[in-house]
Amino acid sequence: MSQIRPIPRDGNPFPGHGVWVDEHGTRHYANIPATLLDLLQRWVDRTPDAEALAELGGEQLTYRQLRDRAARVAGGLRERAVGTGDRVAVRYPAGVDWVLAFWGTLMAGGIPVAVNIRSAQPEIELVLSDSGASVDLAPGIPLPDGEPYQASPAAADAIAGLFYTSGTTGRPKGVPTTHEAFLTNCENMIRSLGISADAGTALRTLISVPLFHVTGCNSQLLTALYVGGSAVIMPALDPAGLAASLADHRISFVVTVPAVYALLLRRGLLAGADVSSVRWVGYGGAPITSALVSQIKAAFPSAEVFNGFGMTETASLMTVLPDGEAVDHADSVGYCVPSVELAVEPVGDDGAGELLARGANVTKGYWHWDDATAAAFVDGWLRTGDIVRVDEAGRVHIVDRAKDIIIRGGENISSVEVEDALAGAPGVAEAAVIAVPDEVMGEKVGAVVVGGCELDVDAVIAHVSALIADYKVPQYLTVWDGPLPRNPGGKILKAHLRQQVEWGEPLR
Repeated sequence: MSQIRPIPRDGNPFPGHGVWVDEHGTRHYANIPATLLDLLQRWVDRTPDAEALAELGGEQLTYRQLRDRAARVAGGLRERAVGTGDRVAVRYPAGVDWVLAFWGTLMAGGIPVAVNIRSAQPEIELVLSDSGASVDLAPGIPLPDGEPYQASPAAADAIAGLFYTSGTTGRPKGVPTTHEAFLTNCENMIRSLGISADAGTALRTLISVPLFHVTGCNSQLLTALYVGGSAVIMPALDPAGLAASLADHRISFVVTVPAVYALLLRRGLLAGADVSSVRWVGYGGAPITSALVSQIKAAFPSAEVFNGFGMTETASLMTVLPDGEAVDHADSVGYCVPSVELAVEPVGDDGAGELLARGANVTKGYWHWDDATAAAFVDGWLRTGDIVRVDEAGRVHIVDRAKDIIIRGGENISSVEVEDALAGAPGVAEAAVIAVPDEVMGEKVGAVVVGGCELDVDAVIAHVSALIADYKVPQYLTVWDGPLPRNPGGKILKAHLRQQVEWGEPLR
C-alpha cells in the first residue's frame, strides 16, 4: 500500500469542523448522537407531535407514534426470543411497516437485515441463510406486537443494520453498519448539502427508491429523522404520482436515479407542476450528461442540484458534487464528504487508479466472510473496485469499473452472476454479458451466447428467469458464430464484443 496517494482536501467545499482523527487515521464526528435510538428519542422529547413519517396512500406517524409503535414491535419480537445481536429480516415493501420493523428490531436489541425484495427466491434464501435471521418479516406476515419494550443502550460501534451488496462479484455480501456509521452518513448529508441540523418541517424528503438500499434508508429516511424532518414514502415508483406529490406533500428534498428524471422530463410531468417547495434535488447511481443536469436545474429553479456517490460499504455517501459545479463537471462525482478520506492506488502510468476509502461511515469488513474482507480491506482502507482519476481541484472522476457490473437505472447487476445463470441454460455453450447503452435506463443487460443454430432463445430466458431477479435477466441476446474472443490468458475480450455486437430489437 506504499504507493497510495491520498486525495488532498485543499479546496474541499464542505465544512470539516468537529472532526477528529483516531490512531488508525479514521475520521470521526465529535458531536453526533451516540445511537439511532438516542436520535429518535431526541425528537420525541423536542417535537413529539411533529410528523416523522408518511406513506403515500397510507398512514402518517408523529415522532411519538413512531417511537411507541416501534416499541410494541420490539415487545412482539422479544416474545419471539429476539435478543441482543439477533438478526431480523425485513422484507416488507417500502412503507410504514418497513420503518416500524427497522426501528422495532433496534429497540428489541436486534439487527435489522434489509433484504432486496426484487431478488429471485434463491437470492433471498441466500441472504436469509447468510445473515442467520431468526425472524423473517415477509409480506403477508403481520408486524410483531407486544408490550412496549426498549433494550438497554447500545454502544456507538455496535452493529445497527445489515445491508447486502448487489452481488457485483457474483454473490451478495453482508455489510455490518454501526450506529456511528449510520449517523455519520446523516451528518455528511447535512454538511454537504447545507441543511440545518434542526431543519424540522423544512426538510420533507420524498423516498421513491427502495428502503433496502442505503440511499433510501440512510441518506433519505434516516437523514430526515436526523434533523427532525419528515420522510414521505412512495411504496412503488409512479412517475405521475411523484410529480404530483411534490406540491401535495410540500416536498423539499428529492433523490432518485438519472433515468427517473429523464422519464419525468420526457413525459412532461414536471411542466406546470408546483415545485416551489423543492430545495434539494439529488441524483446518482448511474452516469449523467451535462444536458440532463441542465434540464433538471431548469425544472427545479429553486433547488440545489447535486450528485452523490457511495456504496453499501460506506453507509451511502463518499463524495458529493455541489450545485455550482453540477453542469460543467457532470462527469465527476465530486469531492469527499467530511468524514471520509479518499486515496488512489495507481494501476498504470496515466494517473488513474483504484479508489480507496476510510472513515467512520466505512464498514470494517463483511459479515462472516473472511476471504472477501481480506481482499477488500487493506491497512484500514476499503478497496472500492472503482478506477478513478482526480482533477486538479480534487474532484473524483470514475473512468472504469474494476467490478464488472452493469448499472441499470441505478441497480447494480453483476455480469458474472448473469453469466453463471446462462451457463446452465439449454443449448448454451458459453456466454458473455455486457452493458447495452440505453437512453432512459443508462444501461441494460445484453448477453452474447455461443450455441447451435437451433438455440431456443425463449427457453434460455425462461431458465435464467427462474434463477435471478427479473431486472437482471438479459433484455438483449445475440448468438455468436464461433467461440467468444479471448486474450492469451483466456479472459473474454468484452471490449471487442462491445464494438462488434449488433443487438437488434430487445426481447422485452
